Amino acid sequence: MLYVYGFERLGVAVSDIYFVDPNPNQGQEGAERGVRLELRLLEQGELQGTIYAARPIDLARPLWRVDLLESVDGRPGSFDRTHHHPVFTRWDPGPRVFDKELSADPPGWLAGRLSDLDGVLKQAGLDDDPGLAADAAALRTCAPEIVDTVNRLLARVRAGELGRPPGEGPADSVRASWL
Repeated sequence: MLYVYGFERLGVAVSDIYFVDPNPNQGQEGAERGVRLELRLLEQGELQGTIYAARPIDLARPLWRVDLLESVDGRPGSFDRTHHHPVFTRWDPGPRVFDKELSADPPGWLAGRLSDLDGVLKQAGLDDDPGLAADAAALRTCAPEIVDTVNRLLARVRAGELGRPPGEGPADSVRASWL
């Protein structure tokens, strides 16, 4: 399942995820599942056709990622693999950053970060882009709706409906490649 919230230059993508790290750190072995949220640049393309044509919109380069993950073999609700990636180099995330506050209250932590988008953008290296100020304000207004979407997806992952291995659900092979 993929949800996208789009603003002028920023987009937020939220999806369920099932992930197996091919090169895990010690203690991070085994499959993970949960919800991924990415803050991305949004790019509007040129019209392709008449003035009535739909405008192409791309979810471009990621800026920040939050992975609300749990080990598949672990206790539901543990958030034992929950982390974020405050920095990206082009398309690749920086190392996982584990935060006790994030694992203790993922929705509250996420709401706080979405409300402090200026801080998130500064950490991502975009603190001097005044063109993003209007998007930051609009995103703050939508933060409760985005957090609600995350909570609904987490509930569906815990119920076994989403966050399943590729091939175990009707759209899993497609969904595994969303984000």
